[in-house]
Amino acid sequence: MNRAITTTLHHYINGKKVPGDSGRAGDIYNPAIGQVTKQVPLASRSEVEQAIGAAQAAFPAWAATPAGRRAQVMFKFRDLIKSNMDRLAEAVSSEHGKTLEDAKGSITRGLEVVEFTCGISQMLKGEYSESVASGVDSWSTRQPLGVCAGITPFNFPAMVPMWMFPMAIACGNTFVLKPSEKDPSCPLLLAELMTEAGLPEGVLNVVNGDKEAVDTLLTDPRVQAISFVGSTAIGEYIYHTGTAHNKRVQALCGAKNHMVVMPDADIDQAVDAVMGAAYGSAGERCMAISVVVAVGDAPADALIEKLVPRVEALKVGPYTDLSSEMGPVVTPEAQQRINGYIDKGVEEGAELVRDGRGLSVPGHEGGCFVGATIFDRVKTNMSIYTDEIFGPVLSIVRAESYEEAVQMINEHEYGNGTAIFTRDGDAARDFSNRIQIGMVGINVPIPVPLAFHSFGGWKRSLFGDHSIHGPEGVRFYTKLKTVTSRWPSGIRSGAVFNFKAGGEH
Repeated sequence: MNRAITTTLHHYINGKKVPGDSGRAGDIYNPAIGQVTKQVPLASRSEVEQAIGAAQAAFPAWAATPAGRRAQVMFKFRDLIKSNMDRLAEAVSSEHGKTLEDAKGSITRGLEVVEFTCGISQMLKGEYSESVASGVDSWSTRQPLGVCAGITPFNFPAMVPMWMFPMAIACGNTFVLKPSEKDPSCPLLLAELMTEAGLPEGVLNVVNGDKEAVDTLLTDPRVQAISFVGSTAIGEYIYHTGTAHNKRVQALCGAKNHMVVMPDADIDQAVDAVMGAAYGSAGERCMAISVVVAVGDAPADALIEKLVPRVEALKVGPYTDLSSEMGPVVTPEAQQRINGYIDKGVEEGAELVRDGRGLSVPGHEGGCFVGATIFDRVKTNMSIYTDEIFGPVLSIVRAESYEEAVQMINEHEYGNGTAIFTRDGDAARDFSNRIQIGMVGINVPIPVPLAFHSFGGWKRSLFGDHSIHGPEGVRFYTKLKTVTSRWPSGIRSGAVFNFKAGGEH
């Protein structure tokens, strides 16, 4: 293994940088060169408990802070993200590998949630009913839970944390974030910017770690809620373990997103969509289009004819080359796993149209690069169809009919996102109604909702009752309280509180 370690990172607890003392550390790669350039401390149970304790101590005062004042911190945080965009994007790209443009785009999507939280006072308004009985009024309010925690993935080290902690904190909670140990620098920077924005000490804490840190968050009784984004296997574990310890859990998990191309589709538009949706961020995103379902041979042939030259012209390189359109995958292990899936696809009989294995980028020969890959005539029992590869590998499945395409998607275990490309409004409407998927695009390849809506899949792509951010995020990070009030008055008397059939109660 090549090692060129220049930096050792830290935790961020109670508003301060805290060096790790567990004696354990994880390696962080610069995937463009395939070398370990940093190390991150992996927290012990006691270190995670220290962060939880800081959040618990900060909760009463923060929960009592008026929502408008909490929003002011978010306004300042928003401005700091904008003024530090280049610095944040560099932190993302140098550890994840995605291009700077892609990194900035992901930060902007996280920023949209921050902007949504600036209006949190509106979202926390309850409902009021006057005179539910004689002299009796009733109203509801949403109140914070307490200490919340977030466990976030490597593929979006800025966006996904910003889908969690700003919402939780704006609602009056305190937060412990456990980012991916593969690329933690950006989450640590975000925590420092929150402090600079005026967030009190202890309201947001960041601990780096592995399963020991996760299990501590899942079992500590002071943690009231857990948000997770990552693989289905880990998400299911987190959901069952967290709920067994009486925590509220939202776990957003794996995906295998299909894009249906109907015979009447605009093929040029579909090709443009596939290029961005399949190969953006090197396919390392849960909303990537990894399967195209072509209804009939004609659209499949036309799609491949136009897609192959676009893929061959795709510029793959390091983020430091601003002309790069796709960067490396995150680690050598990820590169090996993706290449293994390509090997398996060939073994299982799929037609390899474009092979991304063995790609060498001049000057970065040791980098973790995988070229854009296309398989045709993929069958639904092949591993490249059933499994989430999380890399730049596109499978094309040929369906004989629209009904077969719908059935294929509905029978897959994942239900995160899907899309249909068609000029037929009836087909589009039928598809959006019948498809068993949480997020649907009509001539839109990656239907990620904006921040004022909520993001979440169906089936084994989501465990828990709440999607993330938007109105569902507010509901997840708050609990409902309903108050019924009567003030006795000399003006009236004789209020009746027993229930009577057909009468006043």
